[in-house]
Amino acid sequence: MALAANLVIAVAKAVGGIFAGSPALLSEAAHSVADSLNEVFLLAALSRSRRPPDARHPFGYGKERFFWSLLAAVGIFVMGGCFSFFQGFEAIKGGSEEKFSGYIAGLIVLGVAFVAEGLSLIRAVRQAHRQGKGVGDVEDPALRTVLAEDGTAVLGVTFAAIGMVLHMLTGQALWEGCASILIGALLVYVAFRLGRDARDQLIGEAADPELTGRIRELLRAQPEIDSVEALFTMKTGIDSALVAARIDLVPGMDSEEVEEVAVRIKRSVAEMFPDAGEIFLDVTDRDHAARDAHESPAATGERGGA
Repeated sequence: MALAANLVIAVAKAVGGIFAGSPALLSEAAHSVADSLNEVFLLAALSRSRRPPDARHPFGYGKERFFWSLLAAVGIFVMGGCFSFFQGFEAIKGGSEEKFSGYIAGLIVLGVAFVAEGLSLIRAVRQAHRQGKGVGDVEDPALRTVLAEDGTAVLGVTFAAIGMVLHMLTGQALWEGCASILIGALLVYVAFRLGRDARDQLIGEAADPELTGRIRELLRAQPEIDSVEALFTMKTGIDSALVAARIDLVPGMDSEEVEEVAVRIKRSVAEMFPDAGEIFLDVTDRDHAARDAHESPAATGERGGA
């Protein structure tokens, strides 16, 4: 639905921008084209990320969403931000004159776009709240991208309308050029934020620190575990994660007892953390684990390493 709406809005903005000779409106058309392309990426992400694990990808395809979200961020930067900067500088350098009918047509197009984008934004915000998340805490990259796109679209339309009205009142194309540059700066900032989040998730972001701490406490509370030497978590999708722990068991346990304990602990972790699709327990002695931790900063959560 959002894709269809953005395509219609993009065509309307482009026709209105050409008819009115408005650089700000053309910048908004580029913005809507970028949003439409991004929604194609997100549709691909939603379908491809649901594929079950296979021999080639044993941990599943959940990170497809992160990859396509990264491409969406690049699309916002290149197609939206860079084109808006170009339009703004061209308008400031060359100037342009518009007919009164052109102003009216452009403002009508912007008004329709503002209503459509505003309704889409309200719906996305409601969806975020239904998931129990605030707007700033959304983990789903598809929903996060839609929220960012709709929010910047509403602001961008507002900037374009202000620039067009000031151009109409003063006869100076400088105002529309500045509006285009503001739209470009807004898009570049949003693209940077979305790209940074997608990068963190794509290279392997840890699960929520509070949840990781609860898992660590659960492991430490087990009478058969002498110490938890290391605990690793990694998101493999928006609703899937990997949990790996290096533990030192109390002495005197035979192989059958170790197996029973491992099964019970994994079941307890899965109940606490339903998204943990893969849970690994590495039974080791404390001295060996200490040497590994000394050699690998990741084992202690520190930064660094080769």
